[in-house]
Amino acid sequence: MIVAGIGCKRGAAAADIEAAIRAALARAGIGAADLNAIATSTAKETEAGIATAASIFGVDVVPIAEAELKAAGARVTTRSDRVLALTGVPSLAEAAALAAAGPSSRLIASRLVVGAATCAVASSGAAQ
Repeated sequence: MIVAGIGCKRGAAAADIEAAIRAALARAGIGAADLNAIATSTAKETEAGIATAASIFGVDVVPIAEAELKAAGARVTTRSDRVLALTGVPSLAEAAALAAAGPSSRLIASRLVVGAATCAVASSGAAQ
């Protein structure tokens, strides 16, 4: 399972979110057709840009509860003090991707920033 975790500023454009996902997938050497889901915090699940990006990729948005984000936050590789203060995790994109991909997941693309969006990609424990 391949999951793109998304963090974004309020009102982030779908174009930024789509571009961040495409860039993160490219960094991981994964095609867009292999993406299974987009994950974000429950606080961001109603963002129109995220919903539009999910529609473009033909995948569902998986909302991740704060407790799940915090549990996955121990496994992130990127740290933003600003994001930590706002969300309780050092990287929302990485924590969301890891949480949605499952307990044996691993990051295959660390957080990158495109405009008002961040994206990280995680894979379930299965071999790629």
